[in-house]
Amino acid sequence: MERLDGGSAVPPALAGGIVALGNFDGFHLGHQAVVGRAVARARAEGRPALVATFDPHPVRHFRPDTPPFRLTTLDQRAALFAAAGVDAMVVFHFDGDLAALSAEAFIAGRLHANLQVAGVVTGADFTFGKGKSGDVAMLAARGAAHGFTAETVGAVTLDGEPVSSSRIRAALRAGDPRGAARLLTRPFAIEGAVQHGDKLGRTIGYPTANLDMGKYLRPAYGIYAVTGRLADGRVLKGAANLGIRPTFDPPKELLEPYFFDFAGDLYGQGIEVALIDYLRPEAKFDRLDALTAQMEADCARARALLDG
Repeated sequence: MERLDGGSAVPPALAGGIVALGNFDGFHLGHQAVVGRAVARARAEGRPALVATFDPHPVRHFRPDTPPFRLTTLDQRAALFAAAGVDAMVVFHFDGDLAALSAEAFIAGRLHANLQVAGVVTGADFTFGKGKSGDVAMLAARGAAHGFTAETVGAVTLDGEPVSSSRIRAALRAGDPRGAARLLTRPFAIEGAVQHGDKLGRTIGYPTANLDMGKYLRPAYGIYAVTGRLADGRVLKGAANLGIRPTFDPPKELLEPYFFDFAGDLYGQGIEVALIDYLRPEAKFDRLDALTAQMEADCARARALLDG
């Protein structure tokens, strides 16, 4: 799948496509419905299927001090879009210039001139343009004037409530990764390169692969049952501490998975760690033997959950 710059002209082979347009952070059930509609239309009409997303998230531009909230990186979204049958991902770099662009200029310049779209599919609540001055009604009206169609997909509900990224974030902050996974249709996963740490886990028999949380949302701190996907495609089971490790000084925020029955060297490698179950909050232990006893119990419980 190709990755395109939304500020440049689309390659001829991808012109005249059907574009799903939105942030799509998390690519949850609702996002999947929008992208699925765009892909279905594209296939039916013999056109390319594209997804256009914004990076960084507009919230990060307007409120740079907002705590981390991302559910997916661009690379994760690209993989998810490709699995959904998309031919290309278009990335609109959200900066001051894009924020200042009027809704009409976005339609005429970015969608019509650059992407040469034949159709656009969005969620029903999609807004765009300076001051959120454009909505789906305007997109449909002005799209017709520029020769493309625009349609919306209504909200997807689960348990009587709309599926949303905000709802997923709330579940993760509450220590409910399984609830978040139902809305995402997969576990929430953190991707990153394994860092060298202080190797304290190795000294007590639980070597961990340390990941920086970066711009990801911070789920509830605590101990999780996890799976890890390695660069070579292998999937490992394990238990992880997500938080600041209150037993050790100085506090340092990390995701530290310990993978069962694995003795390889992961330093510098990219891995993806999925949070499956929340076991307990972080706790401070006065003695190292008390910590190792608790870790043994945590690993036994994680094994049981992951094997169940």
